[in-house]
Amino acid sequence: MVKRNSNIDKTLKNLSLNKEAPKSAFILLVLLYTITSVLTTRTSVMQGSMAIGDQMIKYNSFTGVFSMLGYICIICLVMLFRKVGYIVSMAAIILQFPLMIINIFVRGNLHSLPGLFSSVLIIGAISIIHFNYKKVLNYQQSIREQAVTDRITGLPNRFACNELLTDLQRRGEPFVLVSVDLNDFKSINDTMGHDTGDQVLKEVARRWKELANSLNTETVDFVARNSGDEFMIVISEYPSVKEIENTINAYREVLEKKITIDDCDYYLTACFGYSFFPEDSDVIENIYLFSDAALHEVKKAGSGSRISRFTPEVLSFERDLEIERKIRTALNSDKIFFNLQPQYDINHNLRGFEALARMKDDDGSFISPADFIPVAEKTGLVDKIDMRVFELSMEFLEKVTRETGTEVMMSVNVSVRHLMKNTFIEDIKNILKAHNIAPERVEIEITESIMIDSAEKALQRINEIKAMGMKVAIDDFGTGYSSLSYLNNFPSDLLKIDKAFIDQMNMSESSKQYVAMIISIGHILHLKVISEGVESPDQVEVLKKIGCDYIQGFVWGKPMPPEEAGRLVSSIKK
Repeated sequence: MVKRNSNIDKTLKNLSLNKEAPKSAFILLVLLYTITSVLTTRTSVMQGSMAIGDQMIKYNSFTGVFSMLGYICIICLVMLFRKVGYIVSMAAIILQFPLMIINIFVRGNLHSLPGLFSSVLIIGAISIIHFNYKKVLNYQQSIREQAVTDRITGLPNRFACNELLTDLQRRGEPFVLVSVDLNDFKSINDTMGHDTGDQVLKEVARRWKELANSLNTETVDFVARNSGDEFMIVISEYPSVKEIENTINAYREVLEKKITIDDCDYYLTACFGYSFFPEDSDVIENIYLFSDAALHEVKKAGSGSRISRFTPEVLSFERDLEIERKIRTALNSDKIFFNLQPQYDINHNLRGFEALARMKDDDGSFISPADFIPVAEKTGLVDKIDMRVFELSMEFLEKVTRETGTEVMMSVNVSVRHLMKNTFIEDIKNILKAHNIAPERVEIEITESIMIDSAEKALQRINEIKAMGMKVAIDDFGTGYSSLSYLNNFPSDLLKIDKAFIDQMNMSESSKQYVAMIISIGHILHLKVISEGVESPDQVEVLKKIGCDYIQGFVWGKPMPPEEAGRLVSSIKK
């Protein structure tokens, strides 16, 4: 197989060139100029006239018209085809000089005299156009070369990479896009400074550029810097899929050799994710997306040099990124809101509400909590959601108390991350004070997993919550790492039985006995018990018989907007 020249500088220069007009335009302009020149010569010596309407027009009157059309063709040649156009135009004009001189001085045909002067003038004009236009083009070329070149490393940048991919796509050539991320590069910048970090990046770029230009791999390679410590490698003309990873491994091995900067040694590793065009997608934007998804998937596995090919399964990461973006947008645009689900005692008397976080998309559509809550927890945004819901729910309590005089409980979910923040207690105190809410009317819901994962600090924080006067509920009890010893040591007030057990309760005696056991344990430990997800009157009856204290579920109330919850409180008061 004959390989293309993979020299990065040459490829980059080709990408930055201003494209000339097609050859067909060149041929057409030369042909038009030849025709107009012939017509100019013929009409200059023709006698007689022709009728156009009521007017008689002499044939030689058209000489100037054809001559002007010819000059327009000449100027177009110079502007569209630069050096070649200029040379052809000069040659075409100069070749006419002998004929015009013969006509003037030998034949005494003075009609050629204006043409001679015009030709001299047009030579001057196209020369000025050519040399000035050349300066402009050279300046444009310089600017474009800067636009496609990374300032620090001298490698092509993402724009240049995109230009190359577009060109390969246009020509129908398959390629592989490799996304590369240097591992722990931030530590070099943080400990040694950004100047040293830049020197390391330059050395990485030098090595990879040298490898790409050496043609030592069995593929044609193009290396570009994306941003920061992220690079891209475009691999084309590969004989087999096996050679792809061989090529990537070649770049990995070159990278992992010792780098010495100012007598300090550095050892780098990187993660690589790649996708195929057009196998994975024939859309360039998707190829970028897929290679990044493969890269982030392999980075989750841990540090060290790893290589991963894109598969559809890794797109969950991109979905998480999109949801994260939506969460940030919602937080900035007040699209995080809440609904309230009523809680009743076993005799159907309103106890209070649980505040449930809700979120709207950019277009106003709702996003399921099952989608955004896990992402918020992974990205550290859940504490901001918690605080937003807490503040809104306190605003609701303040309003409903002022309007009805009724003091209901408000149960609010708090993530483990948020609970462990040093500012948690102070933030809660400030909100309660701002809305004049007694702490006794607030119940903090935490999951039972905290009793295992962060027992010591969790106990300290719960004691602080209790000291304020707020209540503590253990949410989703029975589904996690329940331990009676942990439960006994935690000063909680309420157990919430998970919906999964309530669903099975009327279907098997063992499930009913399990729920009854949880309720008994709760009562032994002097805790109230509330059952979540109660959906039928039969479930209510069973729970009443086995001693459940509170009910929460669709059977007596679905999650509702604050306005509807306010009307519910008002109706009960009446």
